[in-house]
Amino acid sequence: MVGYDPRANRGSPTPEEAALAGSAGGMVTRALISPFDVIKIRFQLQIERVSSQRREGKYWGIFQASRSIYSEEGLTAFWKGHIPAQLLSICFGAVQFVTFEFLTKMVHKSTPYDSRTPGVHFVCGGLAACSATVACQPLDTLRTRFAAQGEPKVYSNLRYAVSTMWRSEGPVAFYRGLSPTLVAVFPYAGLQFFFYNVFKQLLAPPSKSKDSGGNVRSLICGSGAGMISKTLTYPFDLFKKRLQVAGFEKARAHFGQVRTYTGLIDCAVQIVEEEGIRGCFKGLSPSLLKAALSTGFTFFWDPSCPEWTAEGNVCQKMC
Repeated sequence: MVGYDPRANRGSPTPEEAALAGSAGGMVTRALISPFDVIKIRFQLQIERVSSQRREGKYWGIFQASRSIYSEEGLTAFWKGHIPAQLLSICFGAVQFVTFEFLTKMVHKSTPYDSRTPGVHFVCGGLAACSATVACQPLDTLRTRFAAQGEPKVYSNLRYAVSTMWRSEGPVAFYRGLSPTLVAVFPYAGLQFFFYNVFKQLLAPPSKSKDSGGNVRSLICGSGAGMISKTLTYPFDLFKKRLQVAGFEKARAHFGQVRTYTGLIDCAVQIVEEEGIRGCFKGLSPSLLKAALSTGFTFFWDPSCPEWTAEGNVCQKMC
């Protein structure tokens, strides 16, 4: 498993193996779930209600949004922001996996606690995700802005986006949305580790029986853990996206109404007052599909575990 396990036949994976597992799994998974990510971001940034019953805004459902994006922007629009997203997956996965491996090993060797328990996984998983979030936040902001822009594009490529943001908004622009991310990333990642470990124990085969479904069980456990964690912490992800596009209003004008927020508290208050509690969960449906696929396949493809059982991995990110 990823994370220190003193019972493993060949010990825990090396930091290099853990980094490779996180990066490789993240690259493949990111390419597959990118369309859901673009639709989710479009829903999150829409001020108007996202509802097929009351069609107030540009988008009101997953299928309608998919048709609209395809007809107006082409098939490649579903992979807008894919390059910074891939860099984000590689960076985040490597930092998170290595940090989690280091922390669980340190807990096992320096404390009386068992490194395999859900409680230890909760704390170590959250701290590992916090470390990766701070390191990779600029890539997350770039990914959001690329996915949020329509046609014609404001940012033609990654180099132009970085230089434009640096000149016009300063370095602080790359860390917009960091506060809600840090508030939510610890419980999100920790809950992923926690629920995965709980589901794994609930679905574990009897000790005397032959385990023939390790990968499928890991896929089910990972998907369930990702969906529960995403739902519990989702409003913070929406707050982050709204804050990340501050200063990017020009690219958002033709999508509908635009709002400006001074910070996390102001953002949350304005959304609740104007859009209601349901406004904090815009884009949840494509987000859950994305979380289930992302977490499940990341667990499923973990090569650092003996016999390819992929037990104990963690999803790439709360995003």
